[in-house]
Amino acid sequence: MSVAAASGGGSSLGAAASGCLSAGSPYASAAVGGAGTAGGAAGVAGRLPARVLEHIFSYLELSDLMRCSLVCWHWYNILADENSEVWRSLCTRSLTEEALRSDVLCNLPTYKGKLKSYQHALSSNDCSRNVYIKKNGFTLHRNPIAQSTDGARGKIGFSEGRHAWEIWWEGPLGTVAVIGIATKRAAMQCQGYVALLGSDDQSWGWNLVDNNLLHNGEVNGNFPQCNNAPKYQDTSDLDMDDKTLAFERGFEFLGVAFRGLPKACLFPAVSAVYGNTEVTMVYLGKPLDG
Repeated sequence: MSVAAASGGGSSLGAAASGCLSAGSPYASAAVGGAGTAGGAAGVAGRLPARVLEHIFSYLELSDLMRCSLVCWHWYNILADENSEVWRSLCTRSLTEEALRSDVLCNLPTYKGKLKSYQHALSSNDCSRNVYIKKNGFTLHRNPIAQSTDGARGKIGFSEGRHAWEIWWEGPLGTVAVIGIATKRAAMQCQGYVALLGSDDQSWGWNLVDNNLLHNGEVNGNFPQCNNAPKYQDTSDLDMDDKTLAFERGFEFLGVAFRGLPKACLFPAVSAVYGNTEVTMVYLGKPLDG
């Protein structure tokens, strides 16, 4: 299942520390093509051959690379190659071998894209105590706890820009299985088996079991039926410019689910009740239509 969120600015790897992506940050400026104000040169360093700079950059961490991309156009263009040795090196240092070898990232063709997806994955620090994120860094596992609904938020929320992410749900859905978005204030755990996302005014969710659209504890209509299959994928689109959340399945657009979303930092989120259910979220970047 893919989810796409859209807002006015470009997505940035370096925004992970802040928790909410904004186009006003220097990292977002780099992501959308804004090199620094050094007039296209950075002294001797700016004239170093690309192969030398690439070797040096391959030892740097993400925050340093984001700053380097703002130094001059020469450095920016070197870092713009998303399959370069720079991004390959950082990707292999940051992601587990399991993640890189599995099918989880099969729809992301570049090393920078894989790294960006990891930065946006479900958070092990912002989830119910009854779930954990597996070693691959992308998959949530819900422990078989009775009378509990458990969720997780993505590491990074969005206040602007267009974004897409994919959700893979493996195992039975149980009585309630919800995907959607939530603010930082939305609860990620509650007693009983309920549709946690959409149960308050801080979250919006699609219950894949009864196909209801939920917000503020109310049903806002229905969406196409979802098979209770052992494994399936869907796509969702969140547009913070138009303030809408939509869903897709495969390459079929299912329609807009929610309109009039608030101007707030909204995070991808899921909630589940079935024991040993596993849910994988993979950030894809901008939706394919833009």
